[in-house]
Amino acid sequence: MTTMLPAVGLAPEDASTYAEWFACLADPTRVRLLHTVATHPGELTVGALTEAVGISQSTCSHHLRKLADVGFVRLRKEGTATLVSVNRACCTGLPHAADAIMGTIVTKPCCPTDLPADVTVRALTEDDWPDVRRIYAEGIATGDATFETETPSRRTLESKWLPGHRWVAVVDGRVAGWTAATPVSTRECYSGVAETSVYVGDGFRGRGVGKSLLHRQVTAADQSGLWTLQTAIFPENRAGISLHHSAGYRTVGVRERIAQHHGVWRDTVMLERRAGSPSVLTTPDRATC
Repeated sequence: MTTMLPAVGLAPEDASTYAEWFACLADPTRVRLLHTVATHPGELTVGALTEAVGISQSTCSHHLRKLADVGFVRLRKEGTATLVSVNRACCTGLPHAADAIMGTIVTKPCCPTDLPADVTVRALTEDDWPDVRRIYAEGIATGDATFETETPSRRTLESKWLPGHRWVAVVDGRVAGWTAATPVSTRECYSGVAETSVYVGDGFRGRGVGKSLLHRQVTAADQSGLWTLQTAIFPENRAGISLHHSAGYRTVGVRERIAQHHGVWRDTVMLERRAGSPSVLTTPDRATC
């Protein structure tokens, strides 16, 4: 029996561009130079870079030209000096390339349609609040769901969650999970941006409840004009990260030591989903990286 492989999702022109980027970084001296420039708050002279990296000026100039040709750095003449700065677009373009190659960027607008038949998702009602708070507490107990250490009150949750974006999943007549969205700001310019949460109760994990909730979450967001959904997940919660990737979220970055949890500094992975995600995940060109 022949196994059919899925269609290749990386366009040939993107593969060629990414290969050129990574080929440029196949030299450790260039990696060190790019790191030094990228982590410096402003421009650097070639002389300062030469001293910082510990190489000759001719070697430094040679590798800087290679980095500039690809678009990683920008060179600017000021009198007899050459000033070097990082191309800030590369700070997102390069990680995007790595994500695209490794397949962690989902470029479809929504999410899988193979939803479990025994899971029903509906709007949260007055009667659901005890189950919602119970499932929230079960998530807190895992240690990898939230920075919260105590279950928020109904009043707290109800006051911050968007009314049209509160959903519960029901299995065999029982509330098995919930999802909700919270505005990130009161400013008008961020009116279409919301932070999302998804919780699945004990005994219902691994049954497609989270997939069903996310499907309803993102389709409702698209229909109502929310253009960006974002969420923060502990790196240890790989299942949660994978679930969000399947729904069109992409990893934006890692916020290191963002807050303490039970006295321990922890990181979070920042993910976001844009309405019509294929249009916003375009490949940067050579000039913009």
